Amino acid sequence: MPVVLGLMSGTSLDGLDICCVSFSEDLHLFEILAATTLPYPINWQQRLEEAFYADGETLETLDKEYGVFLGKKVLKFIKENQLDSIDLIASHGHTVFHKPDQGVTLQVGNGKQIAKLTQIPVVYDFRQPDVDLGGQGAPLVPVGDALLFGQYDACLNLGGFANISYTQNQQIRAFDICACNLVLNRLAQALGKPYDQNGVMAQKGVMDKSLHDQLNTLDYYQQQAPKSLGREFVESVLWPLIKNTIPSDALHTYTQHIAEQIGKTLDDIQAKNCLVTGGGAFNNYLISQLKNNTQSEIIIPNQRIISYKEALVFALLGGLRYLGENNVFASVTGASQDHSSGRIALP
Repeated sequence: MPVVLGLMSGTSLDGLDICCVSFSEDLHLFEILAATTLPYPINWQQRLEEAFYADGETLETLDKEYGVFLGKKVLKFIKENQLDSIDLIASHGHTVFHKPDQGVTLQVGNGKQIAKLTQIPVVYDFRQPDVDLGGQGAPLVPVGDALLFGQYDACLNLGGFANISYTQNQQIRAFDICACNLVLNRLAQALGKPYDQNGVMAQKGVMDKSLHDQLNTLDYYQQQAPKSLGREFVESVLWPLIKNTIPSDALHTYTQHIAEQIGKTLDDIQAKNCLVTGGGAFNNYLISQLKNNTQSEIIIPNQRIISYKEALVFALLGGLRYLGENNVFASVTGASQDHSSGRIALP
């Protein structure tokens, strides 16, 4: 049974997820052997946050040094969990920018550095090959949703962005619905907290109807899938609308906005049930508002699946790439063809 380490760093910078997975030979069944989330030290949090504004030379250095950082964290994780034989590492890296319409997406975390340090083969840079084929390079998790969680009508991830995947007419469909924790965390930080635990601060705020109306009429929500979002959308479209609102009221209004957009999507695709994972699944207020905005049954799984599903799925995507099997579908990303995405670095 192949054993793969999946590495995931989300846009909300809440930490590095490492998930060690034992797969069946066909990669359809899995067991999580060990998993953890490592909060970023302040200096790394700042470097990754500021990378969005960095020049090419700085990004090249960051790519290599972050690869070394990941390699060291992997070695420590393997030792602490007494993991004997790891066949492969699948590393998503950390997204600096995502501009598929311009043919570019960048995830730092050089796979060659990880392979060199760990002496384990690494699959990395999953998104750029899809963009090169005319795709959005996102979302990539739907293949894992279909293979590992096919018993649900829809799978929703509440991370930096909220994205959904489902099967329609025997084809996998998926897209980003709206920005999620990337906005909520920034507003919570304006109130002196790293994030809005259980949505308590959002619950105390009041609705800003003007902001609410402006959010719901954004052009992105009228676009047809495939479509995806990056931090650029937050900086250039959302933040100029939100920044002058009282943070607690903005939190309340934006949480409601997320629930409404997701609820509308679930009802549009007629999902009878929906598996919810990602950090937002722990936000009780957001989940309660989501339940109020959809006919779909909202299913919250165990904590390990909530926290590590993305890292688990990237372990699967890496395994598929290493075997040369398709791990990205044109029906999801809009690429010219289904393909096996990711670069391979050997020790």
